[in-house]
Amino acid sequence: MTNFFDLLLQDTITMMAIVDPLGVSAIMLSLLSDSSTKEDISKVALKSTTTIVIAFFVVVISGNFVLKLFGIEIDSLKVMGGIVLLLMAIKMVNGTAESKNQTKEERIEAQTHEDFSIIPLAIPIIFGPGIFATILILRNKSESFISLLAFILAYLIVALSVYLALRNSVYIRKYIGITGSKIVSRLMGLIVGAISVQFIISGVSVLIREYM
Repeated sequence: MTNFFDLLLQDTITMMAIVDPLGVSAIMLSLLSDSSTKEDISKVALKSTTTIVIAFFVVVISGNFVLKLFGIEIDSLKVMGGIVLLLMAIKMVNGTAESKNQTKEERIEAQTHEDFSIIPLAIPIIFGPGIFATILILRNKSESFISLLAFILAYLIVALSVYLALRNSVYIRKYIGITGSKIVSRLMGLIVGAISVQFIISGVSVLIREYM
């Protein structure tokens, strides 16, 4: 049971840092129109959260098939995923990740389109390449039933955190402000950076042993 809670805590912290619910809530506010009501915010929060939960299970179920289809080794994915996370972490620490994976075109489209909860908010802003790679890596590491259960529960906790952050985004901005949100994002960036280094070292060490 102790091992279960250790895995649950580790996976939750890992994915929570990458998703960054507080940062995502700030992005959602920037996409909302001035006439948006609390009901509108709640609908966006629910639809976005539902989307990232569905995307998670799709990746968990089909992830290994995709890797085998393209002949990609999990250790190669660790290295590439680690690099993606490292770049993300540098932006978070430098305070330049406010838009995360959102392009200028996606921002314009979201602001001119009523329903942005699925695209681009859920995908690719919340569920971007960083969390995608991390889910595949953690899924392959979860070999036992206990570790798999901890992994799934950890993501559901993260998804719940995203929902609460989105739904209460107005209050979050009011009480912690932009400065507080940036401080939290930079702390998350340090955690993501450490995780990315572990992924890279783990993947590189195995690849070196296999090919040298």
